[in-house]
Amino acid sequence: MTPPSPWTSRWQRFSSGSVRAFHAYGTWLVGISWRRFILLALALIVVMAIVHDSPPFTWRFTRTVEVRAPRVVVMPPAPPRVKAAPKPSEPKLPDSIGDVQIHIGEDGVRISRRPTAPAAAASSASAAPAGASGAAGATVDIRIPPGQISDAIREAVEDARRELEEAAREAREEAEQAERDAEEARRDAEAAIKDLVRERSGPRFEEHETRVGIGDFLMQFTLLWVLASAVMKFTYKGRMQAEVKAAQATETAEAEALKRQVVEARMAAMQAQVEPHFLFNTLASIDHLIETDPARASQMQKNLIALLRASMPTMREANGDGMGGVRDLGRELAVIRPYLEILKVRMEERLATDIQVPDGLLSAEFPPMMIQTLVENAIKHGLEPKAEGGALLLKAEIVHGRLQVTVADTGLGFGKAATAGTGVGLANIRERLQLLYGPKASLTVAANQPSGTVVTITVPYKAVEGSFA
Repeated sequence: MTPPSPWTSRWQRFSSGSVRAFHAYGTWLVGISWRRFILLALALIVVMAIVHDSPPFTWRFTRTVEVRAPRVVVMPPAPPRVKAAPKPSEPKLPDSIGDVQIHIGEDGVRISRRPTAPAAAASSASAAPAGASGAAGATVDIRIPPGQISDAIREAVEDARRELEEAAREAREEAEQAERDAEEARRDAEAAIKDLVRERSGPRFEEHETRVGIGDFLMQFTLLWVLASAVMKFTYKGRMQAEVKAAQATETAEAEALKRQVVEARMAAMQAQVEPHFLFNTLASIDHLIETDPARASQMQKNLIALLRASMPTMREANGDGMGGVRDLGRELAVIRPYLEILKVRMEERLATDIQVPDGLLSAEFPPMMIQTLVENAIKHGLEPKAEGGALLLKAEIVHGRLQVTVADTGLGFGKAATAGTGVGLANIRERLQLLYGPKASLTVAANQPSGTVVTITVPYKAVEGSFA
């Protein structure tokens, strides 16, 4: 036979250990209360929430990486934007629009350059002559005859002045925007030149921190563990209770079976033997009758043989014949009848017997040795101690669907004779009835009228196939 591989044996050990650990954990879960389980689960969740970022579960390390600057193409700065030339239909403005001064009066419209600060006084002094020109620079003089100035002309001149000012403002804004664009282009060019110089000088290295750990999954695993433990606690408790009940039932059944075996062995021993005192007295009576009354001696001898034949079990019965500790009522009467006949020979007129058992009940199931015990007690403790003797009644009948067997005597009464027993026989009968039938069987003891005792055994009625009858 090929020996198992090491991996197979290791797997078997691991699986058996896992099963043992599972059952141990399930037993521990069932052993604690739900309140304690909830408190432990909350404590576990809190602890995991605190330590899931600690070094045993999460760690960080730093690594150096090379950073390469992107290749930058240096473009020349864009030229500043210049306003397009005015349309031919529009009047051409002077070179310095900001220095134009327009004056409107009764003598006409004058357009001239703005004089500088030193020449302002001279310009104002020479402005009085209407036909003067160019005191401080180029001057456009438009003369209108007196009395011909109207509001329409004045509005047109004002509109022209506003348009010239707007054009001057736009020209200044465009010049400023051109300067800003040129400055931005210069900065971009400088940055590109720096990156290009840095790239040509060699690679650049930077340090990056990386976080690695199992702490991110620790909380999810903890919640799953708590949920699985709760389900396991709920289901494993029912399984354990079922196993405990099954074990208790098995133990009870084994105890009852053992007790039944003990009682049956005790009753079998009682059935296998006849009381020595009774046997010796019977033999002595036979010996005496042989000399005085041979016919009665012969009848007494035949009754003794019948009694012994019915009382001594066969080997098959001793080993158990599948009857479950019971046999039919007819076999019990086969023991009782010769026993009473022997006693009637010994007690003569002091004993009267009456057996009232219908033939239809001879096949009824009944435990052995119980009727014989009751009859022996009635004669030994009730009728024999009484001087005048008495009568003994053995009756069997069906009452409410159950078999009822009654043994009644007219002796001294239960417990009144000097030879009263200890009640062990009745106790054994009760114990056997409990083992065989449970609460379905009963034994009652009552006083008889006018004297004596009535003992009744009630058992479920059931016919035995292949009975003695």
